[in-house]
Amino acid sequence: MILYDLTCAKDHTFESWFKNSAAADKLIKTGTIACPACGSTKVHKAPMAPRIATSHEDSRAEKAVVTQQPNPELAEALAKAEQAMREMRTVIEKNFENVGEKFPEEARRIHYGEAPGRAIYGDATRAETEALREEGIEVHAVPWKRRTNA
Repeated sequence: MILYDLTCAKDHTFESWFKNSAAADKLIKTGTIACPACGSTKVHKAPMAPRIATSHEDSRAEKAVVTQQPNPELAEALAKAEQAMREMRTVIEKNFENVGEKFPEEARRIHYGEAPGRAIYGDATRAETEALREEGIEVHAVPWKRRTNA
């Protein structure tokens, strides 16, 4: 099985699992895949970075939905959720310092008084996040939606 990010003609991005790359190409070409947000069958594979699961991570932690037919109720719920995620990202980027991959290290430095207290965000694996929590450091996993033109 292979997971692809797909983008429709209206720039909605969603994920779908396929048996293999050839099956994905065939279903996309025949218009079998519909965007869950708007129902468009004009979709293409979106560029995506590889996701390599480690033995410490559950590679099936996310839920994915694919629909063959437009579903107005789902489309409305997805649109609201995507808007909320965009708003949350805007607030975080405006009010927090991005420390990137140094997030676990910097969170510890702040917690133990080795660095000035401030709001930060960055990248951490699930294992790093759990380790921080075990040390008593308050940390939240945030869904980070890729930027689109929508």
